[in-house]
Amino acid sequence: MSETMSETAGKIAWFELPAKDTGRAATFYGKLFGWQFQGFEGSDDYLMTYEAGGAIHRADGREGLLAYFGTDDIDTAVAKVRELGGDASDKQEIPGVGHYSHCTDTEGNPFGLYQQEAGGA
Repeated sequence: MSETMSETAGKIAWFELPAKDTGRAATFYGKLFGWQFQGFEGSDDYLMTYEAGGAIHRADGREGLLAYFGTDDIDTAVAKVRELGGDASDKQEIPGVGHYSHCTDTEGNPFGLYQQEAGGA
């Protein structure tokens, strides 16, 4: 990563919470924190909240919160995770938004990396 990183590099950029019942989970967090949710491209299985910068998704075997850390250069960050002994998937594109990678640190903890597309959300 570059010597001069942006203010968002290394900070939580997005999170995902798995749920067996996404509607029930959205109601819980909506009432707890006042968050509003909307489906991603009409999906009932991926409900986003921009107030908190995250989403609830249908449980897919992963357990617990998954945090995505911001990066200015996803390719360099993925290579660095691998160099340091972690595991990182190849970057995936979210069209018009940015790129992400699912990673695991040296202790087996899952996390993600996220690079926002220039001008993206």
